[in-house]
Amino acid sequence: MKAFYTIGLLVLSNTFMTLAWYGHLRFKDLKWFENLGLISIVLISWGIALFEYCFQVPANRIGFKENGGPFSLVELKVIQEIITLVVFVLFTLLFFKNETLRWNHFAGFVCLILAVYFIFRK
Repeated sequence: MKAFYTIGLLVLSNTFMTLAWYGHLRFKDLKWFENLGLISIVLISWGIALFEYCFQVPANRIGFKENGGPFSLVELKVIQEIITLVVFVLFTLLFFKNETLRWNHFAGFVCLILAVYFIFRK
């Protein structure tokens, strides 16, 4: 059960992280953001990133083996990176219609899946 909570919180965390890191690239499409300066965009992104931490920290605490969770520190990091990649790809396809995935992207994803396999291999 802790594994599901951990993964769910990491998905939420990475959704906010992706929005904070890359969402501002679409802000120019919103009328009330078009004239904001860089400092304003940084502060808005920082505010969004606060929610990332509200989910990331509990996910790591719940999931960490030394806190009674099912995952080692390395496993937590690899899970987080894979979730980041999945969330990022979905975000890119939904919000940046001009981006396309090519064969080399999929080859890289396969390498990451292999990395997960080797990290979790006992």
